[in-house]
Amino acid sequence: MRNKTWNKSKKVTRNILKSFAITVFCFLVFLFPLNVHAGYDAEYHNVTEICTLVYMGYNGGVNGPIVITKGLYQNGDDTQEVYLVTLSGTEIVSGQSTGYYTDILSGLNLNNPYKRNVIRAIQESVPVGSNLMFAGHSLGGMIAQQVIASDEIKRDYNVLNTVCFGSPLLSAGSREGAVHRLADVSDIVPFLSGSLINNTKRALNEVQKEKGGYNGNAYAAHTQSYFRTDLWGSYDVTGTKWGNATLWLDSSTRRFFQSPTR
Repeated sequence: MRNKTWNKSKKVTRNILKSFAITVFCFLVFLFPLNVHAGYDAEYHNVTEICTLVYMGYNGGVNGPIVITKGLYQNGDDTQEVYLVTLSGTEIVSGQSTGYYTDILSGLNLNNPYKRNVIRAIQESVPVGSNLMFAGHSLGGMIAQQVIASDEIKRDYNVLNTVCFGSPLLSAGSREGAVHRLADVSDIVPFLSGSLINNTKRALNEVQKEKGGYNGNAYAAHTQSYFRTDLWGSYDVTGTKWGNATLWLDSSTRRFFQSPTR
């Protein structure tokens, strides 16, 4: 009888201590909220900052045009781990598949080495089932649209969002996730693809436009506009105007990948 009483007393004491520990933990969390951003050293709020990341791929072929970085996406109460894939555009580099021939292939929505290399880089470095965000400039935005329409990526990953700077419409009917195309009104590149013929309405209308005052200087608009906060500062990291999405990145996880022509 004494043993039963003792065991019961031990059980009651254990439950009291457990409840006390939980109460203390909750109190401490209330006083000192858990930092969900721990480990992420760079914070991004608007799309011009994302464009800066995309331009890291323009490096003369030294590091490659494909960059993948682990991050944390936050939009209101929605917080998700993501991998940001950034893709630079046309750059004439010997042995790198970012030249004019790839422009033509991608513009006609045909298979090409750049697309294949992006898919390979993701498969080699990003765990299956992960969330993906894409950003690309010019040809890079075209490739991004092709990649998010590919069976391999749609099968193994969850594409949240893609933002394209000065890129034409591609793969409109089969892309996964939200796609936001941004175009300065003087930039003609966003309309140079086969979609202008076979999907004219979407190619012309499915794009966010801002007037940068380049007065028809297409090259300046294409290469300078998308860094300007006076034009694009109201667009969040997903390319949504007046949106609230932010992105935190762990720069120590940033990896560059080459894109050879073969």
